[in-house]
Amino acid sequence: MQASFQWLFDAPRHYPEIAIFFALAVGAWIGEMKFGKFSLGVVTSTLLAGILIGQLGITISPHVKSVFFLMFLFAVGYAVGPQFFRGLKSEGLPQVLFAVMLCGLCLLSAFFVAKVMGYNTGFAAGLLSGACTISAVLGVAGDTIGQLGISAEEKKAWVDAMPVAYAVTYIFGTAGSAWILGTLGPKLLRVDLPAECRKLEASMGASEAEPGVISTYQRFLVRAYRLIDSRFIGKTVGEFEQHFLQHDQRLFVLRVQRGDEAFDAEPTTVLVRDMIIVLVGRREVVLEVVQGIGVEVDAPELLDITAQILDVVITNKALAGKTLRELAEADEGRTFRGIFLRKLMRGGREMPFTPGTKVDRGDVLQLAGPKTTIERALKKIGYADRLTDKTDMVFMGLGVVIGALLGSITLHLGGVPLSLSASGGALIAGLVCGWLRSVNATFGRIPGPALWVFNNVGLNTFIAVVGISAGPGFVAGLQANGLSLFLAGIVVTTVPFIVMIYVGKYVFKMHPAIVLGACAGARTTTAALGAIEEAAKSKTPALGYTVTYAVGNTLLIIWGVVIVLMTK
Repeated sequence: MQASFQWLFDAPRHYPEIAIFFALAVGAWIGEMKFGKFSLGVVTSTLLAGILIGQLGITISPHVKSVFFLMFLFAVGYAVGPQFFRGLKSEGLPQVLFAVMLCGLCLLSAFFVAKVMGYNTGFAAGLLSGACTISAVLGVAGDTIGQLGISAEEKKAWVDAMPVAYAVTYIFGTAGSAWILGTLGPKLLRVDLPAECRKLEASMGASEAEPGVISTYQRFLVRAYRLIDSRFIGKTVGEFEQHFLQHDQRLFVLRVQRGDEAFDAEPTTVLVRDMIIVLVGRREVVLEVVQGIGVEVDAPELLDITAQILDVVITNKALAGKTLRELAEADEGRTFRGIFLRKLMRGGREMPFTPGTKVDRGDVLQLAGPKTTIERALKKIGYADRLTDKTDMVFMGLGVVIGALLGSITLHLGGVPLSLSASGGALIAGLVCGWLRSVNATFGRIPGPALWVFNNVGLNTFIAVVGISAGPGFVAGLQANGLSLFLAGIVVTTVPFIVMIYVGKYVFKMHPAIVLGACAGARTTTAALGAIEEAAKSKTPALGYTVTYAVGNTLLIIWGVVIVLMTK
């Protein structure tokens, strides 16, 4: 019986690709499980699955993990590039500086704790990676270790130590971050976080009477009425619409019917008694203000308007830095007349917005309205992000090649080799390519689903290979250093947050929600952002997340090089 099942153990040794895909499957399955509000996450679960499978003594070429790691890093840079460079502008500089300081504290905390505990370079890099939940450090640090002038045995010992420290410290790195920022943070700031968020929303133009509905740019209704309100008889359509706009109620006349004649309404169209008018506006506005305007009528032909919901990427330099209210009022409101904003996406994440929210190049506006008016506005905004499944592989391939080549250049300073490594170069190339795409949309498209594959499959395949390769030595390392690593991870996770919460409040004078969101962003912990938003009962903490996330994702990965050079 034992011999009949031996082939199950022999097959992965002869065909290591089987082991990789098995680790990916098990990691994805376990990673999605919830234990209360906590889950291991796919990355950590994949690492542990790889370590378990690695007990079979499977050998995998290191080139496999290098290929997938470069793919992952380019995708990371591409996704955050627009926000990274946007943050370098004057208005984003405080958040950039905040992120740099927090990331610096993460590096210094890992360095000093590693020195105090007597950890080798591999444990130090794994400590930084797990406690700060930045898995990519494992790859960058591993590349840097490979370039050091030390023995092959010492290199292997350091590389094998990294996943041990990562696995032990990652759990508190994730769960602890969410608890510190979502529960402890508001107490340290001594604020009623939901109340502070409501104040911030109100200052940005949100309606106090409608918590959660933060502007008039929401889902809309289209209805027809026979006009009888004497206030508007003899007025133009433009005057009619301006009457409501003065009260922050965007209501538009799309079409009119006078007798048997039906035609599209223009701002200069004069309204007369018993004219049938087609109104479009947010649901709450239409239901509230039409009382007394007229009698609703059924006019199928008049209401047969081709509508469209379209994602539009801002590339027009003239719109950068303007508020949504200023966009709506541009050229007397004609460009965006009849158009409503459903969503504002920044860095792939839905953002809270109000009439006072500023937009920038690279932001994605999900617009709703008549097709003709959206196509007209599109020419002044940027380009339509229409669904497509085609990736510009020339752009991506050359980007990775150029970035990796530049990153592989090594400079010697005082006998110390300094290099970003090929992986660090790929990250920088992704940042530049993502920014170029946001500025000029004629090339470099990577659809969202494809970017997800490059990002997630790239990272998890790399992690699976790391786990399988480190499997034989993992148990011994865990037994020798497990408890001390866990305690060290608590320190490295906690100290930067506590310090920067107070720095954000007293030095940067940030709003409490922005401070907590910026901490989550700089530490690239989306789970913590979710906990903050839940505690705040608001999406406003995300306003501090995107710029800091772009900076943190870049710096923390580069720290994989720095921590090796500091502790070698």
